[in-house]
Amino acid sequence: FEVDHRKIDVGMYISRVDGDIVTYDIRMCKPNGGVYLPTPAMHTIEHLFATYARNSEYGQGVVYVGPMGCRTGFYLLLAGDYSSKDIVSLVIEMYEFIRDFKGEVPGASPKDCGNYLDMNLSMANYLGKKYLDEVLYGIDESRLVYPE
Repeated sequence: FEVDHRKIDVGMYISRVDGDIVTYDIRMCKPNGGVYLPTPAMHTIEHLFATYARNSEYGQGVVYVGPMGCRTGFYLLLAGDYSSKDIVSLVIEMYEFIRDFKGEVPGASPKDCGNYLDMNLSMANYLGKKYLDEVLYGIDESRLVYPE
């Protein structure tokens, strides 16, 4: 809790670096902005995000993908020395995957998930498109580095 959440906007930031593990803040909603990710869509995005990240060119370095408890975004932990700018293409590809995904959500079964019925794919598709259009396509330094 070292960042002033009153100054953060939607974007994609480095949250912290622990040795060779980098934590990225994939911020989809403005903190304390009154609009938050609906839980079923967020759960679906988590499954799709993790599936894509673990099978990407960065897959061997993926340590963790998970939601923020405040429902404003996700954390991505990668082993390696990458800046936010270095992984923009990965995050764009992940959100295009989320936007375009149809069919059975990976891991959405009683065997694989403790709350497999709490999913909303159509809302996840919508939110993926919204994040791409409003944030990722054309992202610049103001949304890649935490504000002072």
